[in-house]
Amino acid sequence: MLIKITLLITTCLLALMAGLFYAYACSVNLGLGRLSDTEYLRAMQSINRAILNPWFFVSFFGTLIMMPFSTWYFHKVSGADLSFYLILAATLVYYAGVFGVTVLGNVPLNQSLDRFDIGSATLQEIDSKRRIFEMPWNKLNLIRTLANLLSLMLFVGGVIKKY
Repeated sequence: MLIKITLLITTCLLALMAGLFYAYACSVNLGLGRLSDTEYLRAMQSINRAILNPWFFVSFFGTLIMMPFSTWYFHKVSGADLSFYLILAATLVYYAGVFGVTVLGNVPLNQSLDRFDIGSATLQEIDSKRRIFEMPWNKLNLIRTLANLLSLMLFVGGVIKKY
């Protein structure tokens, strides 16, 4: 019973993170893209600061904890069968494609944007900052969206195969 609860919690956390990245990809980024350069940069600064909250941290770091724990616990309970390898693959995809991309790509872009003083910048500097930030950030978000979705499908596939 404990293994099923563990797998359920992990699945929910994976789904929450997939939903967050998907919402950015199909609505938030599209809406922000319609703003002027100054409005866009101010909005992204605000969003990047606002997302650092307990709800996000529980989902993001909870997934980072629950994925390897679920993989280990599943192996302990069920052994090394196809279901285990699907769950292991889900964990590896999540760590590389979601966590890795976020930490090595999106976070540095967010930190650079956070340090950018829009109020004292020229229009040319604002335009340049947007070009340096927006396209790479959106591409990285698409990568982590697809990686999170693949991870979720692999994880659920492993659970369904077993149960």
